[in-house]
Amino acid sequence: MKSAFALCAVLTVTGLSGAATLSAQQTSADPASAGAAPQSSPPPETESSADLAKKLSNPIADLVSLPFQFNWENGIGPLDLTRYILNIQPVMPFSLNKSTNMIVRVIAPIVSQPAPPVPGGAPASGVSDVLTSFFFSPTKSALVWGIGPVVSVPSTTVPTLGTEKWSAGPTAVVLKQEGGLTYGALVNQVWSFAGNASREDVSQMFLQPFVAYTTQGAWTYTVQSESTANWQIDGDGRWNVPLNVLVAKLSTFGTFPASYLLGGGYFVVHPDNGATWKIRAAITILMPRKK
Repeated sequence: MKSAFALCAVLTVTGLSGAATLSAQQTSADPASAGAAPQSSPPPETESSADLAKKLSNPIADLVSLPFQFNWENGIGPLDLTRYILNIQPVMPFSLNKSTNMIVRVIAPIVSQPAPPVPGGAPASGVSDVLTSFFFSPTKSALVWGIGPVVSVPSTTVPTLGTEKWSAGPTAVVLKQEGGLTYGALVNQVWSFAGNASREDVSQMFLQPFVAYTTQGAWTYTVQSESTANWQIDGDGRWNVPLNVLVAKLSTFGTFPASYLLGGGYFVVHPDNGATWKIRAAITILMPRKK
């Protein structure tokens, strides 16, 4: 974890309500820092920085990427404590045939959170549930879209860090790119089907609308939300709705192209004792992809 904090320090210079369950591990890749499905285009090394930066606004672009996303969620509980989440989000595109691509994205959250405000509550750290999405997307389409299954794997034995349930459901993304503007939305819904019988069933939706603008200087400005709805809860605790403003710049990381991102958000709607505001920093390293 020391290396993760060190990397985060570089980023900032350059550029509880209880369990950290699916709402934490479904923190989707930011449009300004995510890559995915293969579409017909030149190799990244032949493209301008502005073109690459614009592709990073497309969650199903033709880029192999390794994003590291650092989140500090603040104002948790009556003592206004902080939860830290590092999302490691490798994205791997595959060409199934001339007309169809498959994009695999894994979100592995590493969480450190304060004790929940309940008797006997204790702080916890470790890996939360791992989410894997599979997007199937046409190689040529006027409107960019992808659809497929999503699976959540119980990856921790710490009750407050995960659901201890296997969950699955559909996921989809649709977007439009015009000039430097990218706008669209990503959504998924998961239901539990196996796991610890003593834990509550899972029925949760994730919705990420986004609008991004990329300049010729390879700066990308994004406004988005990463809203979750826990359908097992009635009343005010069902929705968690942050509004995030993010700025990213395409540069390099050693010999690789990389995007550096910094931003923050305010939770317009949140559960009791949930976070009220957040800070985010991220680096997305772009990898060579064999055609």
